[in-house]
Amino acid sequence: MSTDHEKHNVCISVPKVFDWVTRQVDLPTACYHEGNKSGSDLSELFKCRDSEAESFTEFIKQFPKCEAVCRVIESEIYTKEVTDPHNRMQVEVSMPNGEEVTLEKVKILIKVSVDVDLYDEAGNHICTSCEPFEFTKVETFYLCAPEGTEVCAFVTAGQCDAELIFDGSYMQLDLSFSFCLDVHVLADVLLEIEAAYCKPRLEFPISDVLCKETKFPPQCPTLFPGKKSKSHSKSAS
Repeated sequence: MSTDHEKHNVCISVPKVFDWVTRQVDLPTACYHEGNKSGSDLSELFKCRDSEAESFTEFIKQFPKCEAVCRVIESEIYTKEVTDPHNRMQVEVSMPNGEEVTLEKVKILIKVSVDVDLYDEAGNHICTSCEPFEFTKVETFYLCAPEGTEVCAFVTAGQCDAELIFDGSYMQLDLSFSFCLDVHVLADVLLEIEAAYCKPRLEFPISDVLCKETKFPPQCPTLFPGKKSKSHSKSAS
């Protein structure tokens, strides 16, 4: 696009990043047992299995070397600031260079749901948990987040591990989840910048004709159509 040479100041509205931190969050391992009365009974969590076995233990006995694999349900990842954005607590923090700065205390709620698949020794799928397993945690951050800013958190990467422990009579499923949490502090601000008016560019000559013009090789005008060249006449005589 072409521009005028004369510059002038304009005021624009843009999102400004006041602060941005990244933290690895390791959630505590969750344990589930057979016959647990606290709502984590493996027979209930895997009751949708296609088997006549009365208990989950009896079902697993058919696959003594089965493997548990967990899958993060990305559509159910939930993050939210749980502190009051209009009344964040201010704290004095000493920077590494010794400078004292005032930051805001921010708490972020993170919820992550995972499904657990079970596979036999040959890698064949044998069962999936009926309901997702949910991890919940609140993380505290000290950020430059004055009133009027919005705190947004994103789970950018994660690793879920599942381990099924079975010794013939006792069974336990352990789930752990670690992830990277990006936290941004944003607000729309007005900026004055130097700019110039722009004009539309010239449009390129573009043809939408499907049939292209036929290209012929160079012709011999002295021989075609029917004219003989001097050299040809001499050789003919």
